[in-house]
Amino acid sequence: MKNKNERLSLFEKIFGYVFLGLLVVYAVLFFFGGMIFGKDNEFYRSLYLFSGAGDPNTLVRIISYSFFIFGISFILRLLFRLCLPLLKKTRGLLTILISVIKYAAVIVWLFFVLSSFGVDTAVILAGIGIVSLIVGLAIQPLLSDIIAGLFIVFEDVFSVGDVIVADGFRGVVKEIGMRHTQIVDDGGNIKVINNSDIRSMVNMTNQLSLAVIEIGIEYGESLERVEAILKNNLSKIKENIPAIQEGPFYKGVSALADSSVNLKFVAQCDEKMRYQVERDMNREFKLLFDKNNINIPFPQVVVNEPVSFEKATYKEKIAAKEFVEEQKEVSDGLDSVNNG
Repeated sequence: MKNKNERLSLFEKIFGYVFLGLLVVYAVLFFFGGMIFGKDNEFYRSLYLFSGAGDPNTLVRIISYSFFIFGISFILRLLFRLCLPLLKKTRGLLTILISVIKYAAVIVWLFFVLSSFGVDTAVILAGIGIVSLIVGLAIQPLLSDIIAGLFIVFEDVFSVGDVIVADGFRGVVKEIGMRHTQIVDDGGNIKVINNSDIRSMVNMTNQLSLAVIEIGIEYGESLERVEAILKNNLSKIKENIPAIQEGPFYKGVSALADSSVNLKFVAQCDEKMRYQVERDMNREFKLLFDKNNINIPFPQVVVNEPVSFEKATYKEKIAAKEFVEEQKEVSDGLDSVNNG
């Protein structure tokens, strides 16, 4: 699959360069063809779209329409793509405009080609108006996706490059298209969501995110000694982790667990670096505790020697049975009262 995508990408690049070269040749002929061939030359009159003299050659005129319309579309889309890395908040809008320009160029080209064959395009436009009304009712989901995409861009809900959680999927927004939004997670998996289906989401990029870790120490450790060591070393840990923008901070004892006293630490960082900061904090605190002989508990198995238990005598068994029956009688009805 990867090789196939690479081949397609290479083909698109080659096609782009070839088309750009032909476009340059066309531009030279379009602007300077009158000097080369003469303004009355049939080829130039057919090539130059603004010439109204004589009947143009249909084939040459269609080729000229193709290069003129798709050339403008190609240049505009190329300029917008070059601007994409420089923008953030309007990146989604430019992506939608690129798609609109591509489809609009095809529609305009079709109308000009039909007019070259003498077709009355005004009648077609009137017919399209009626058909579009009928088709519009059938493609409401498509229209709702497009409108939702426009609202996402204009209201700045999220932008390309933001980290969001949508439909239970967390990732970086790769593209905001006319119909759908693409989100890429840390594993490179891409989720495509229709714009109209994004009804609730969490944008985790607008503010700094919180990296949180918990580390346990043994109950025998002096908590005050540990806290004094932390006081003198938190600033050093921040120096060792450049991705931390604020912190780390010691939040105190988070739990008295079965075999450890758990200490909680937090730090603020960019959402894209949150998991890496948590891993780096675990490493730095482990090294700090090892350096200062602070023990971190680990699972232990305690093996006890077998204990001999005395067995009940016959007399004790009789007494126990009588005791149980007696307790049943005196406590009769208490279970139903409590349950009620």
